Amino acid sequence: MAEKIRACSTGDIEEEDVLRFDHGDKSLIIIHGPDGNFYATDGYCTHEKQHLSDGLVDEFNIECPLHFGAFDYRTGDPTAAPACEALKTYPVAVEGDDVYVEI
Repeated sequence: MAEKIRACSTGDIEEEDVLRFDHGDKSLIIIHGPDGNFYATDGYCTHEKQHLSDGLVDEFNIECPLHFGAFDYRTGDPTAAPACEALKTYPVAVEGDDVYVEI
């Protein structure tokens, strides 16, 4: 059964920025999109397990800092090679000033 976990405050992440969020054995990233929404995906690139928290956010893409593969963080779909396997995405809810992720 999914659990709703507080990940951060809305003020912790600037628009088009990323924040690492670890909970138990999971490592995720939270991204504040240019549309004002917040998104969550697995934290590691599916290509070579580099953490995406140091990646570059550009519009709706997160670029891996190791080999520059990229993903659409709204869907998890790869958008640039060498990434070819999708990231897992997680539902996000904003309640007041808090960002929650359903894990």
